Amino acid sequence: MTDRTAELAENLARVEERIAAACAAADRPREEVTLIVVTKTYPASDVRILHGLGVRHVAENRDQDAAPKAAACADLDLTWHFVGQLQTNKVRSVVGYADVVQSVDRLKLVSALSAAAGKADRELGCLIQVALDAEAGGRGDRGGVSPEGVEELAAALDEAPGLRLDGLMTVAPLVGEYAGRQRAAFDRLMDLSTALRATRPAANMVSAGMSADLEDAIAAGATHVRVGTAVLGVRPKLG
Repeated sequence: MTDRTAELAENLARVEERIAAACAAADRPREEVTLIVVTKTYPASDVRILHGLGVRHVAENRDQDAAPKAAACADLDLTWHFVGQLQTNKVRSVVGYADVVQSVDRLKLVSALSAAAGKADRELGCLIQVALDAEAGGRGDRGGVSPEGVEELAAALDEAPGLRLDGLMTVAPLVGEYAGRQRAAFDRLMDLSTALRATRPAANMVSAGMSADLEDAIAAGATHVRVGTAVLGVRPKLG
């Protein structure tokens, strides 16, 4: 076992302990929560190590990094999640490797994703990114649509060929009424998920929580947590 493999194995074990403890505290079965490892800024070699350690869901937030990494790991049985703000000129590339886009936040993006999925003959899972710091009709500092905009996007996704509405995603906001109140933010997301599932029961994925706040997300009911630093270490500075 290489030093890096040992390091990642130890970090994964710690994260697994945290997830298991959070599930137990919330009286939820451990299998209800899926770990997505956010591999941004880290090399394909780390993705291969993680796969060998049992990881099957990985996430990236920049297409220019993700596309070559996904190509280098195309032989592995991985589910790739795109979690960053997505410009329409990157959609065709992202649809080539992503299984789920977690950052759908505007109608123009729905149209672009649908067109690209059709050309690629693929079905793409989509999460609506909810910005809890956004005013009605606006977008958040880190992308996302305001809660009032969820239904419009859901209706568009319902009608978009090649796209599948899987649920909702959020990032705990740094500003606004939920700043510093992660549990309250995730509870609000769960309320929105409940409303969405009332008419679209299959859209039951709730992606929330990262390295610092995964316990709050699991307590609120998240089905997927996105963990980077706690598994891979402190990220190198981007040049």
